[in-house]
Amino acid sequence: MSASSEDYRLTTIVMVASVVITLLIVSAVSTNSVEIDGMPAMAWCAAIVFGIQWLAWIPASLLQSERFYDLTGGMTYIVAVVFSLWAGSQSDDPGTRELLISALVAIWSLRLSAFLFLRIHHAGKDGRFDKLKTSPIRFMVPWTLQALWVFLTLNAVLVINTQSGEAPPLGVWDGIGLALWVAGFSVEVIADSQKTAFNAKPENAGKWIDEGLWSRSRHPNYLGEILLWTGIAIFGVACFDGLEMVAWISPIFVYLLLTKVSGVPILDRRALENWGEDPDYQRYRENTPVLFPRIGAQRQ
Repeated sequence: MSASSEDYRLTTIVMVASVVITLLIVSAVSTNSVEIDGMPAMAWCAAIVFGIQWLAWIPASLLQSERFYDLTGGMTYIVAVVFSLWAGSQSDDPGTRELLISALVAIWSLRLSAFLFLRIHHAGKDGRFDKLKTSPIRFMVPWTLQALWVFLTLNAVLVINTQSGEAPPLGVWDGIGLALWVAGFSVEVIADSQKTAFNAKPENAGKWIDEGLWSRSRHPNYLGEILLWTGIAIFGVACFDGLEMVAWISPIFVYLLLTKVSGVPILDRRALENWGEDPDYQRYRENTPVLFPRIGAQRQ
């Protein structure tokens, strides 16, 4: 299917907007960033993130396949984190905080990208890309947006890892950040496992999950995601100064993305299309919060 002028216009807008947003953030958070060959390490991180996505787009568009989309996203997180650690080591050896948050990101990335890849492998495709992958120009949009997603989500980690000079010692805020990450990661893993087990049972075909964590929240996996990235950002309390605080856009971006753009709105719309007329689903939707469970409340 050939690309229309509208496809070119949309792709151009997405690419330009993504690059402009990234450059503005790089400019703000690079005040204390080490320099590599005369350029702030944060700028190199952004170039690596976008470069990987755009390179991966080439074979993906030729094959009209989204199978490696999520794996590429996960790999990009790890490559960017490793590079940022190396860049920061040009000023001083990575400290405990840098190594810890980098390990947390690697654990999250490997787990989630493998989970999503296996889900697509079993399903055969990801319906989000049905109308995009048939046109290389349209298919450029999700790869560009994935680059922006990686860079914004990872921003706090990249800023901490690429700061010049010796980092402050670990403190109470770092402990709070770690506890929040562990809580969020646990919620996400449990929620994904419960839904996978639910969907694997033939008798649950065509049903919505309303058991386990899903009886307390309609989107507990997204709640976990928001919590863990908030925990990561809290590690920056002792490190960020001045405009570096812009790096706290990370958990804000994750929250807005999942609740206003690509997460909850899409899934809720699909759910209403499938079960909107079902009285049982209407009761589930009415009594179960979107994200944050009601403490002590029991679903009726």
